[in-house]
Amino acid sequence: MTQELTLRTPDDWHLHLRDGAMLRAVLPSTAAHFARAIIMPNLVPPVVTGSDAAAYRTRIIAALPEGADFTPLMTLYLTEATDPADVAAAHASGLISAVKLYPAGATTNSASGVADFTRVQGVLEKMAEIGLPLCVHGEVTDPDIDIFDREAVFIDRVLDPLRKRVPGLKVVMEHITTSQGVEYVKANATDLAATITTHHLVINRNHILAGGIRPHYYCLPVAKREEHRVALRIAATSGDARFFLGTDSAPHTDPAKLQPCGCAGCFTAPNTMAILAHLFEQDGALDKLEAFASLNGPAFYGLPPNNSTLTLTKGSRDTPSHIDTQDGPVTVFDPGFVPGWHVSARSSC
Repeated sequence: MTQELTLRTPDDWHLHLRDGAMLRAVLPSTAAHFARAIIMPNLVPPVVTGSDAAAYRTRIIAALPEGADFTPLMTLYLTEATDPADVAAAHASGLISAVKLYPAGATTNSASGVADFTRVQGVLEKMAEIGLPLCVHGEVTDPDIDIFDREAVFIDRVLDPLRKRVPGLKVVMEHITTSQGVEYVKANATDLAATITTHHLVINRNHILAGGIRPHYYCLPVAKREEHRVALRIAATSGDARFFLGTDSAPHTDPAKLQPCGCAGCFTAPNTMAILAHLFEQDGALDKLEAFASLNGPAFYGLPPNNSTLTLTKGSRDTPSHIDTQDGPVTVFDPGFVPGWHVSARSSC
């Protein structure tokens, strides 16, 4: 039985760091285990221009613990007023690695997102021309569509037509939650990939609602039926290069979660790698963990894998139940079991 597992240091291809005091509080959890991360731009106000991204990157670098080996990969927030020339310039300079599409009103701080997709056609065409990926929050926001159906409807109504209008555009379906999402990715051989979160591999909608409401399991996209969770597990552990880790680790203080209209998000950065090792071992796929966490994402984004390594060792280790911030505690995601692995070492490049 395997007692130790050494991987290329993983990357997180979907991460929320927030800003200010929250940024300083949560960044060490990611920097301890990940070498790079795609940083979400949905701040208030959002990161919409190259100059915004440069300023945010400076704040992230300043917040890193001394000696940390971590590179933030910046993104721009797509709006109906986004300038294709600014996007191209930010990409050419090496500043940004992707552009993020939020349908207006789909999730936290998405009010500035896209409502009329015809108004971003020029930006998308420029991105296809220069090879810049589009990261997609894949949900429709129509009030007549059930929240559990919004991802599947988005694929049919928005994503598939968009990809046909802009051939060659590289698209990442972020935090997929359905078997329909898995099958859509598998049906497309090029220019399409998907991230899968840690928490969607663990929970289904019963975990949120059965026996009482559990607000720390509430996220967007919301967890779906068990059959969808199983489809995600099969995809993640398959070794298929089109699926890779994007934690969507999204910290909110407990006061923001525990209110009549609580915020969506699970904070998984501190214990993701331990949970993943546990799940992949459970599914007889420990040999596929490196592909999912460390190799498939860089390959899609056209980056080399990291030279450093992360070592996981068999045996549990306590994870703090929360971290403290100036605005209050942030609860760490509880998978409902004690992971049978822990991160024991990380080498430098």
